[in-house]
Amino acid sequence: MPQPAVPKTLEIKDSRFTVRLLNTVEWLGNLLPHPVTLFAILMLLIVVLSAVAAYFGLQVDDPRPVGAAGRAADGTVAVISLLNTEGLLRILSSLVSNFTSFAPLGTVLVTMLGVGIAEKSGLLSAAMRGMVIGAHPRIVTYIIVFAGVMSNTAGDLGYVVLIPMAAMIFHSLGRHPLAGLAAAFAGVSAGYGANLVLGTLDPLLAGISTAAAQLVDPNYVVSAEMNWYFMASSTVLLSIVGALVTEKLVEPKLGSYTADAASESAPSPELQLPTPTEIKGLKIAGIAFALCAGLLAWAILPEGALLRDPRTGSLAPLHNSMVAIIFMFFAIPGLAYGYVVGTIRNDRDAIHAMSDAMRSLSLYLVLIFFAAQFVTFFKWTNFGSVIAVLGADFLQSTGLTGPGVFFLFIIMCALINLMVGSSSAQWALTAPIFVPMLMLIGFAPETTQAAYRIGDSVTNIVTPMMSYFGLIVAMAAKYNKNIGLGTLIAMMLPYSVVFMVCWSVFFYVWTFVLGLPVGPGAATYYPVLAR
Repeated sequence: MPQPAVPKTLEIKDSRFTVRLLNTVEWLGNLLPHPVTLFAILMLLIVVLSAVAAYFGLQVDDPRPVGAAGRAADGTVAVISLLNTEGLLRILSSLVSNFTSFAPLGTVLVTMLGVGIAEKSGLLSAAMRGMVIGAHPRIVTYIIVFAGVMSNTAGDLGYVVLIPMAAMIFHSLGRHPLAGLAAAFAGVSAGYGANLVLGTLDPLLAGISTAAAQLVDPNYVVSAEMNWYFMASSTVLLSIVGALVTEKLVEPKLGSYTADAASESAPSPELQLPTPTEIKGLKIAGIAFALCAGLLAWAILPEGALLRDPRTGSLAPLHNSMVAIIFMFFAIPGLAYGYVVGTIRNDRDAIHAMSDAMRSLSLYLVLIFFAAQFVTFFKWTNFGSVIAVLGADFLQSTGLTGPGVFFLFIIMCALINLMVGSSSAQWALTAPIFVPMLMLIGFAPETTQAAYRIGDSVTNIVTPMMSYFGLIVAMAAKYNKNIGLGTLIAMMLPYSVVFMVCWSVFFYVWTFVLGLPVGPGAATYYPVLAR
């Protein structure tokens, strides 16, 4: 009896065009050193370039009004050299403080303490399994994409748990397992910038945005929750769009699945629902979460509440306390769940959970040390302000000063993301240039950061430079032993293209057509200073 034919998209390992495309991306990516090395090189480059620019007297007119803090008496901003006695002494004496005072460092560390408890207790894994495995077959695709987006609060959990689980769920339903894998991968990676709740990424990006914005306005602060409205609504959008792409484009192209295409290590489609004990733990964790939410409401809603400014009634204390609130919303439900299921019985277990979370940040700490030096050097030399003014002048001369400039900005971020996979590394590189530049043509840093998150997310799934790409190929090979990089790229490309188009248009409509803020108290526009 003849065997069913393997669909053409799975039969060809790599098309010529895909091979050339991947080879080009890989070649360009390999030209870049490790992000840590990249920042170390940029530190030295900034020092040398500052001396060259200062020697030639590079300067621009200061856009800040007369009397503004830090404005020179002659009304100009000049590049300051660090390659002299004064500059070198400043570098040596400030190396430690540059690192310890770098805004994202403390916020990420504190947030990860709470996430570590929720993850180590098993709460996040059980919640993900209960959400996806228990979904109705008609909405399972939507739930998988949604769970993928939501898994970003749990770090790597989406990659190592949800993606293989989604493939097995589709297999158990008689659907193509690679379609399930693709749907989960799209949610986890292409939807990386969205979520219903605040996570470790939010304070990280906000800290970098604050440092960049203060190149123009020394008092400007971007809070962790300043993209929350847009990111929460984007979660719903991406869940719907991702499911439609899966069911209308990807799954029909994959065709019927045959076990003959699988490798010998193909996993069984049998899945384990949360146990009765885990279900009880989830219920108790849900009650703990609700109590935290109620406590937060009590602290912000009444007049004169704890997290309201006693003089103005504003929510500034809430914004300043956001990192502690994120920690609480992860740690307390995590402790409640862990106590019920037995994973966290005492203070030692909780301490071990937080210690494990800190150990997972070792590479991040090394990266942040060098990134903090680069960002600080960039600020000291005035390169950020000079480039921002020159860039703003260029945009004004070309007429590209309206909201449409964000489409180009998103595309540029998406292209850079093909080669610089780290969200924090890319934003640390680009924010000091583009945040001030867009401020000078009238757009608030919160708006720029929201647009950045789109470009930083949508191309994660089509670049071999993404740290988990090799793992995804290995997972896919269990269901099709002949799969190659090109096949996986071709399978994920529809998500990348559709997500970019729909998400960018949604951003434009949300922000500039409907005039909605991207987050609580977030400004869309920045008052352009007299030039």
